[in-house]
This record gives sequence, structure tokens and C-alpha cells, in this order.
Amino acid sequence: MPNYYRNQTAWKQIQPFLPAAMHFTPEYQPEEEWWDWQGHSIHLDRFPNPQSKAKVLLLHGVGTNGRQLSMILGGALWKRGYETVAADAPGYGLTVVNPKCRIVYDDWVDMVDALIQTELARDDKPLILYGLSAGGMLAYHATVKNPRIAGIVGMTFLDQRESVVRDGTALNWLISRVGVPFARLVANTPLGHLKMPMRLASKMHYLVNNPAALKVFLKDKTSAGNWVSIAFLSSYMHYQPAIEPEDFAVCPILLTQPAADRWTPLAFSEPFLNRIHQVRTEIVMLDNAGHYPLEPSGLEQMEESIVTFIERVTDGTEDSA
Repeated sequence: MPNYYRNQTAWKQIQPFLPAAMHFTPEYQPEEEWWDWQGHSIHLDRFPNPQSKAKVLLLHGVGTNGRQLSMILGGALWKRGYETVAADAPGYGLTVVNPKCRIVYDDWVDMVDALIQTELARDDKPLILYGLSAGGMLAYHATVKNPRIAGIVGMTFLDQRESVVRDGTALNWLISRVGVPFARLVANTPLGHLKMPMRLASKMHYLVNNPAALKVFLKDKTSAGNWVSIAFLSSYMHYQPAIEPEDFAVCPILLTQPAADRWTPLAFSEPFLNRIHQVRTEIVMLDNAGHYPLEPSGLEQMEESIVTFIERVTDGTEDSA
């Protein structure tokens, strides 16, 4: 029997660290759905709006889950008139993984691609992808496989093939320069099945800037406290997109960069954004915001900048790069 977030305590313990207007109540909360994909039961948080002019698909990274994105953005955008869908990628959140499958990052990309097709078939609303942390590049990797996306918003764009990104986001130099090559070497051997906590592979201790909130996140096995396989880590670190940034011409891109992000500062997204020339790219700095923003000012800026971006890419006024 699948679990539901209404029965989970972890996200409820995070809520007090967010502005009161973002707290879910019996009257204000997403609908929980299950979507069958390749034997996985993918959990979806949906804020439905049949009359909305656009839909936003929310993608988490390796330290969060779909419910945590619904909390800081899904509900806020729904209040502004947009439908939102937050997905739990296999291995995270409440998604139930097919026991016959070994999950690698390629499965995340394929899942998002399939979900995009499912949502576009459901209605003809323009679809915008939002990705937090690793979800930013996940949004890009899925978009290059489906040119019907209207826009991409990322809270960082981390191309792990870049040494500055790999060195800066890994827990330390040893993980980056020794652990990553070793993972690639053994990914397709029995050792590839071994799992390790993400907090030992990355700077998960910089996920949020509030120490009390961080303790809650790190205890949550469905988000920051999760363990992933060596094979997954290797596939994530070495993923090759179907289209490189120089040739990307699908849709405009917005980076909402937390200004107080101690894990992935702006310099880690610039190597990717600087390679894009055929579409418009924009950067909005979120004042005093951490990697997963809890800070009211940053959350307000994020909401406003994304609403402005959605309006621009859906009303026909978007200009070229």
C-alpha cells in the first residue's frame, strides 16, 4: 500500500521554518496522485487548475523531494492561477520503485520525459519546468528530448562534467578527484549496487542556512537523508545530454540564484549558462536565500520572478537571445 504525505511527519516539521502563508492546511494542500511508469509508482503532488493558462512541473534534486517543492513554490504559483505538479523521482520522496530495477540518473531523465508527454497529452497548456539544485539540469536534460517545453526555471544549473562544479559541490576534494572516477570504474560491477548517504558524497550540510531546519532535513530518508547507489552517482556525474548548450534552441531559461547559497553559488551555474547563445537566459538573485530557501524575502523574489517569466513565455512577447 503506497504511503501518502498526509501521513508523513518530516515535511510537517519543516513547515514552521517557512512563512505562515506557505503552511498547508486541510483546506490548502496539494492533491496526491500515483502515476504508473515502467513498474514504478511515481508520487505526484498536484495543485489542479483547469482554467490555468500554464502548468509548472516541479523537479527536485538529490537533497529534496516533490513535497518540499510544493511547499515553497507549488502552492504559491497555484495561488497566482497556475496548475503545478511536483514529482518524486525514483528513489526519493514517496515514489515506490520497481524492485526489479536498478535506478540510475538516466531513469530520472526518462521519467521526466515521459511525465512531460503525459501532461501535454492531458491538456494543451504551455508547460514550464522548474528544477531545484540538481533538478535544474534535470529540467534541461528532459527538455532537450521534448521541444514543446515553453520555458525552464532552475535554482542552479550544475553541469557536473565541469571540474569547478564537481569540485565545489562534492563533499571534499577526495570525493571529487578520487571517488567520482572510482564510481565510474565500478558502476557496472556488483560494487555499483552499494549505497552511500548523499551527505557523505556532497555538501548536504549547506542545503539550508537554518541549523535547526537542517537537522530535520538530514533525518528525512526521503530527501536530504537519502542513500543512493554508486551506479546512480556515477551516472549523474557523467550524464551526456542529447543536445549540448551551444545547440540549445528550445526555450528561454531563468536562473533564480539564492544569493546566500553556500553550496552552489552563481559561479557554478555560469559555465552552463555561458554556453547558451540561441535563447534568452536571465539571472535573478534571491536576497539572503539559501540553497533550499526558507527566507521570506528570497521566496517572495522567487515567486515574482517566476510569475513574470511565465507570463512572458506564454503571452507571445518573449524575445530572442
